[in-house]
Amino acid sequence: MSADNPFDAMFSGVIGREYDMLKLISPIAPEMSRLVGLEVADFCQGRDGRQQVVELGGGTGITTLAILSSAENCQVLSVDSEPTMQNQAKQNLQEWAQQGRLEFSGRDALSALKALPERSADMVASAYTLHNFEAGYRRQVLAESYRILKPGGKFVNGDRYALDDIDRHTRATQQEVAGYFKVLTGINRLDLLEHWIIHLFSDESENHVMRESIALAQMAEVGFCEIQLKRRIDVNALVTGSKAAE
Repeated sequence: MSADNPFDAMFSGVIGREYDMLKLISPIAPEMSRLVGLEVADFCQGRDGRQQVVELGGGTGITTLAILSSAENCQVLSVDSEPTMQNQAKQNLQEWAQQGRLEFSGRDALSALKALPERSADMVASAYTLHNFEAGYRRQVLAESYRILKPGGKFVNGDRYALDDIDRHTRATQQEVAGYFKVLTGINRLDLLEHWIIHLFSDESENHVMRESIALAQMAEVGFCEIQLKRRIDVNALVTGSKAAE
């Protein structure tokens, strides 16, 4: 990591090529993507015209598909700076792109957001992306997400939100790691196990960990209101916030 590259390209190797394996080792992950999609559906219901959704960290398209499938009147800009993963999404979701409902940006999240006009998006949505960012970079992403939202717009994120109770968080993480070992040793994928464990060390490092109370306070600091942690499953949570209507 450097000042020019404020987040690790940790998905450029085996994890990026086989990201769908996450469904096996962490079945909660696709559930979080589904919940993000439901939030988009709830927001878009009854609204006239195309609702512009900016998705941060589209990856291989798991959450992108959940969003696109949730509401016929949403249009998505999927942002991901890792070609290994985004190329999979382009292949998986080409039908949506051909329909004009999906575009891709290969920029990093902050650069992509800064390139968008103020008040140009109805929603900013994400799953399992923000926790990968260094804390200072993450705060800038939140501020830019707020800037591009229209009044009345909404932010939704399904992600790793570390528990404030550190002992409980540690126990939950230990159970998660045990699951990695059970699944990946059972299919003799020690290479993938190694990469996920290394990745987890980054997630849990002091300058990356997204602690619940701090994360929600940061959202309030940049202007979000009606901030809610709507669902928690172990170390995973669904968080929403709104930009006040005028």
